[in-house]
Amino acid sequence: MARAGRVRGRSSADDRTRIRVGNAGHALFPQGREDEDPKMAQPIAVTQSVRRPAGAGEGLSEVSTQEMYREILSRLGEDPSRDGLLTTPARVEKSMAFLTKGYDEDPTRILRGAMFDVDYDEMVIVKDIEMFSLCEHHMLPFFGKVHVAYIPKGKVIGLSKIPRLVEVFARRLQVQERLTRQIADAIQAAIAPQGVGVVVEARHLCMMMRGIEKQHSSTVTSAMVGCFRQKETRSEFLSLLRQPATGGL
Repeated sequence: MARAGRVRGRSSADDRTRIRVGNAGHALFPQGREDEDPKMAQPIAVTQSVRRPAGAGEGLSEVSTQEMYREILSRLGEDPSRDGLLTTPARVEKSMAFLTKGYDEDPTRILRGAMFDVDYDEMVIVKDIEMFSLCEHHMLPFFGKVHVAYIPKGKVIGLSKIPRLVEVFARRLQVQERLTRQIADAIQAAIAPQGVGVVVEARHLCMMMRGIEKQHSSTVTSAMVGCFRQKETRSEFLSLLRQPATGGL
């Protein structure tokens, strides 16, 4: 099958500037080079056509998300009308809506919905929280575990809200470094504890299945706030992370 208009490889100036028409007859890239349209960078998780404010320009505002995915399939050299791909655009749209649902969730509201006055000023750790996210550079998954600790100052957070907080930030296009920092900052802002420590261990498919293709490397990031910047507190936190679970847990 001819692969006209593919993203990979070189193309002529005419190919780069011509109007591309999707399967529904919409002009997907009516002006300039295809890879320079800034609207494509925005996350879209809706079935209907995306409506932008008046005066925002034409662009892709009348093209549905599913039509965009059909166009991508065509540019990869596939036939979007064949049986195996017929409902793929709808499935991908639904999948991406789930994987990026964190944009519609408020981390502060989640934490403040379960804060309690407790006279406790020792370290609280929730570790081995499973995490799945999408790398914002290649939109490929990275996954691993998150460990969160804080030392209260009059208030504690309901334990289930910490994994919920991780989920909110992970279900966005992310980089691991920012994800780590956002979790720590959200807890610090919500209950103003003595300090917060977060460690994230993850593997990135953008390194494993493309690029350098290293299968056994992992990335570890940390964010320390308040008293966790002190050597003694940081060391206690990291040593407790290394301890294996006991008692059949």
